[in-house]
Amino acid sequence: MVRLVLVLGDQLTPDIAALSEADRATDVVVMAEVAREASYVPHHPKKIAFVFAAMRKFAVRLVSEGWRVAYTRLDDPDNAGSIQGELLRRAVEFGGSEVIATEPGEWRLIAALEELPLPVHLFEDRRFLATHAEFEVWAEGRKALRMEYFYREMRRKTGLLMQEDQPAGGKWNYDAENRKPAPGAVDAKGPMRFAPDETLREVLDLVEARFGGNFGHLRPFWFATDSAQARQHLAHWVRHGLPRFGDFQDAMVRDEPFMWHGVLGLYLNAGLLDPLEVARAAEDAWKADEAPLNAVEGFIRQIIGWREYVRGIYFLEGPDYTSRNALGHHRPLPAMYWGGETGMECIRQTVAQTEAEAYAHHIQRLMITGNFGLLAGIDPHALHEWYLAVYADAYEWVEAPNVIGMSQFADGGIIASKPYVSSGNYIAKMSDYCGACRYRVRDKAGPDACPFNLLYWHFLDRHRDRFEGNPRMGNIYRTWDRMDEARRATVLSEAGAILDRLDAGAPV
Repeated sequence: MVRLVLVLGDQLTPDIAALSEADRATDVVVMAEVAREASYVPHHPKKIAFVFAAMRKFAVRLVSEGWRVAYTRLDDPDNAGSIQGELLRRAVEFGGSEVIATEPGEWRLIAALEELPLPVHLFEDRRFLATHAEFEVWAEGRKALRMEYFYREMRRKTGLLMQEDQPAGGKWNYDAENRKPAPGAVDAKGPMRFAPDETLREVLDLVEARFGGNFGHLRPFWFATDSAQARQHLAHWVRHGLPRFGDFQDAMVRDEPFMWHGVLGLYLNAGLLDPLEVARAAEDAWKADEAPLNAVEGFIRQIIGWREYVRGIYFLEGPDYTSRNALGHHRPLPAMYWGGETGMECIRQTVAQTEAEAYAHHIQRLMITGNFGLLAGIDPHALHEWYLAVYADAYEWVEAPNVIGMSQFADGGIIASKPYVSSGNYIAKMSDYCGACRYRVRDKAGPDACPFNLLYWHFLDRHRDRFEGNPRMGNIYRTWDRMDEARRATVLSEAGAILDRLDAGAPV
């Protein structure tokens, strides 16, 4: 009996569940570059090239390890165009009677596999620390699903940064030490860069021909595209980036897209690196006195805490999660998210580096593009699809909770205890963007006032019924109420004018 073993482009791990369940002697591994997966959102060309090149190299590795691999390239004339179509085509070719697969990280693909006219056996993805059942047990009966408490359970489970049953250094969380503003100079070496090899060059030409019109610059291309390269990059970052990562992980500097960030998400999420391997590399640096505890704890929290937590939320909440819109926001995505004209330097910087690198760090995503989207009432699903399209590390299981929940409060507060909104003061504190901006961050009203300053109060005013009783927001509303009535009216009028410009398609 021949079984088809499906391996998706974000499942490039030798011991992925489907491969562990398969028999090399009789089963056929099916891998396919298909138009449907490459275009269900207008993916950044760098993201498409990264996935295709990594897939091709992984297929070669599987063949060298004795697997029979049926690999379909995008330009294969027999390409069926979808994962379902390729499985059916290979079932006919090899006499395949059933499919075994690792559970995809998108409800869309899970549904597609369940609709196949073949028996499909889905195995839970074992690359994660918390199973669905474990997360459900942790979540059951809790009034609030706060990540911090889940993270502590993952620390206990893994033993990372634990000294017997206590956290290293006596505290679970060193986030208060990780909020330093932008330094005067950045001496970070940035991510390790890899020259394209023959496999990658072929993929780059293909992607350029097929997806050259998508938002984003394909070249220069420097990502790692196999696990060996990804591990080289990990070692490079642990040595050169991790020691200062903690202090400045929230800081933003003009024309410095990477700072001391790891740029590891795309490798982790595609399966080229293992989360425990990555976390232990950071812990080892702390044990060797090569990186401070605040940096190492902050990084490990992102890997075994936040990353695991958002996956748990995605599967716990179900297929309708991405359509949630608790605040009733429906404004279309402005052109400036696609590189259109804007006078806002923070938006321009973030979008420009996204276009060039398919990357922006978490504060740029949350407090620049996400903050503006929330304040301006942008449709959360439109923002969700934008983030999914433009970032190389974006897959729905990780991206949707970050956008729908954390960034846009569209899930009504499942993830965030309050909306992540701020005026321009936060951006001025954490970046050097404001000095080069057409607007003045110190102006609270008037023609040169920072749009964040105006939209901040407009957002709070229009959602007062929902948030006034939030214990973390009461002081904010009291500040608003203490303002002179004429000033409040001016702020709301000028914010409304900004929203009118967005509705008219005019730049802001």
